[in-house]
Amino acid sequence: MANRYFDNAATSFPKPPAVAESVNRYLTEIGATYGRGAYPRIVEASGTVETLRELLAQKLGVARPERILFTSNATAGINTILFGLGLHDCHVLVSPLEHNAVMRPLHELVKRSGVSYDTLPHGPDGRIDTTRIRDTLRPDTRLVIVNHQGNVNGVVQPVQAVKAAIGEIPLLLDLAQSLGHTLVRLDEWQVDYAAFTGHKGLLGPTGIGGYFLRRPDTIQPSIFGGTGSRSDSFEMPEFLPDRFEGGTPNVTGIYGLYGALIEPVQPLHTKADFSELIDAVSKLPEMTVYCAIDPESRGSLFSLTHRTIDCGTLAQRLQQQYSIETRSGLHCAPLAHKTLGTFPDGTVRFAVSPYHTSEDFEYLFNALVSICGS
Repeated sequence: MANRYFDNAATSFPKPPAVAESVNRYLTEIGATYGRGAYPRIVEASGTVETLRELLAQKLGVARPERILFTSNATAGINTILFGLGLHDCHVLVSPLEHNAVMRPLHELVKRSGVSYDTLPHGPDGRIDTTRIRDTLRPDTRLVIVNHQGNVNGVVQPVQAVKAAIGEIPLLLDLAQSLGHTLVRLDEWQVDYAAFTGHKGLLGPTGIGGYFLRRPDTIQPSIFGGTGSRSDSFEMPEFLPDRFEGGTPNVTGIYGLYGALIEPVQPLHTKADFSELIDAVSKLPEMTVYCAIDPESRGSLFSLTHRTIDCGTLAQRLQQQYSIETRSGLHCAPLAHKTLGTFPDGTVRFAVSPYHTSEDFEYLFNALVSICGS
């Protein structure tokens, strides 16, 4: 079946059949919550939650699953970490392709707590120049934040080299776009904090995500409430994951993400197929393509602009004439667009999933050729 949906950086579609099947089973057969009892349905629901935590640990390259905490999405995880660190009167470095999931809470810390920030040195495509990082470090630099895969041009950042350059300064990784598409090894890379979402590359439903804490003692929880444990105390439990999971979790979403991970989807295209699409579109004289200069640093998306057609009109024509669904504009990432020189108009973004075939890429390319010739 032809796949004309290219907005997978916003949320992936279609989902694996096991996602709906798992959610339906939970809603119609299980229905119990997590950790609030000991009868069989609660035991099963709680077991699924912990199994998902273990599956995610494998995806993230983490040896201790209890350090993976569930929340609604990557944004919630990033907020928990940034505000939980207690940053004040200090300096932060960010990658040049950050999303507003980082920049808005960071901006709030600037207003509230005297935090300042600078952008890491980079090349024209926004890829961090790790050879110049040490020149940007200050005595009061307390955190470095890196968007692992940019959501505007798909650049995958060299995380290991970044960590080697910053040494003991903590590193926060935004995995919203990369997890499920790109190799992630948090323990091996010595990443201190990371946040992810389930509804993009992991192919799960919306409303479920999480974050990873290598040193949980450095973060104060932002949500306080019932956990089903230590119910005799007004204090949050000190142990994980309970300390950071106050309140009833989204067990429905957890079942959906569990369904996505227990039956991994084998991609219907190769990385070479996608790279060939990017290269072909780049040769159209009317188009300017935004992607990683180095093919090895290309993730699962790219953006473009047309010489004379504005982004909104181009996206509308793709949808109306060819049923191709994309996203146009700033993609909640004004810093990235300022870095790439596409602010304030933005770009038209094409983000793929494992369900795309080389034939889908050919159809997209031909549609762009037709628009360029009209």
